[in-house]
Amino acid sequence: MLLKDKNILVAVTGSIAIYKALELIRLYIKAGANVKVIMTKEAKRFINPITFEAISQHKILDENNESWDKNSLNNHIDTGKWADAFVIAPASVNTINKLSNGIADNLLTQTAIAYTKDKLLCPAANTNMVQNPITLESIKKLRLCNYEIIQTQVKELACKDVGDGAMAEPQEIFYATVRLIYKDEYWINRKVVLSGGGTIEKIDDVRYISNFSSGKMASSLALALYLKGADVCLVTTRGYEGLPSAIQIVKVQSSLQMYESLVEKLNFVKKDKVLKRPFLFMAAAVSDYLPSNKEEGKLKKELLGTSWSLNLKQNIDILSSIKKDDIVSIGFKAEMDETVANDNAKKMLINKNLDGVCLNILNEQNYFGSNNNSIELILKDKSYSFCASKLDISIQLLDSLKKEFDEYK
Repeated sequence: MLLKDKNILVAVTGSIAIYKALELIRLYIKAGANVKVIMTKEAKRFINPITFEAISQHKILDENNESWDKNSLNNHIDTGKWADAFVIAPASVNTINKLSNGIADNLLTQTAIAYTKDKLLCPAANTNMVQNPITLESIKKLRLCNYEIIQTQVKELACKDVGDGAMAEPQEIFYATVRLIYKDEYWINRKVVLSGGGTIEKIDDVRYISNFSSGKMASSLALALYLKGADVCLVTTRGYEGLPSAIQIVKVQSSLQMYESLVEKLNFVKKDKVLKRPFLFMAAAVSDYLPSNKEEGKLKKELLGTSWSLNLKQNIDILSSIKKDDIVSIGFKAEMDETVANDNAKKMLINKNLDGVCLNILNEQNYFGSNNNSIELILKDKSYSFCASKLDISIQLLDSLKKEFDEYK
């Protein structure tokens, strides 16, 4: 329920991509939001207003029902005041160019110009129309006027041309909307690097050693950071599907690949003269041991015999090896024995020179791959406990870290 009791105003214009707005509204409502829809005259040529009224459970707003009655919110001033977020999806080239020039000749443009907070604008048009110098200049102007532009896609368009102009997918717009509401000045533009998933250590070209880590906790944390406004890079082996495209995902397999990618990204973060202190979240389950020798091709059982001993060697400790100066570093530790779990987490905090450790005790209720989790954030002088869905835990975790690691500590 990311948008519980939030008010979302969706404006739709005359574009074949309007059908995607129905799925977008469904996502908002499923997340707990109240949704109202503004339709232009041209939008009604594509979809009957009753369809939007059925899915939003509100009368659509247009020039025909605008009201200035003191008990009504159906006007371009009060509707904007009602909304926590204003999303124009799809935004036709006609509407884009009108807005950039301050033209307010319908309820949509009037509401947009009167709306003082940030707005999401999701273009949808033929490639030539989107790439027209006039449209490009309009989009450039709107970026400077409290509009966040959601990038179009390259795909086959309604006219059968293949090019850039298709509206972004509803899930992408949904997450951008939540980010508009959730963004936190502490996290906005803060550089964050995360690791996730279980590493894969090859035995030969068809077999490997790994573990049951799903990567879901790291992905949930990456999503929460994106929603808070952070600049996120996730280095992971699995579990990254469905994340917003703005999250940089580095796909790796082995612990060596993960180590090299993390070092590269952290070095880049340090060179980039950011004003906000970066964060590192090490949520990956890195193999403790790996095969001493990786065989080429496929090992044949006929050659191995009825029994086979696999020689293993101790792996590098990525978290201990990484230089963590000028970075807030948070490790993750999974334990199964409750009697020693807390002591082991505290030892990890000291031995690996971390700022915090997230302790996860695995049991029947809290297992690999589940959507829920139970975590204790252990700091040097205090701790916080969380038990909820992995996304809810991630949001609570970030709020606690903000409290503990402000810019003056």
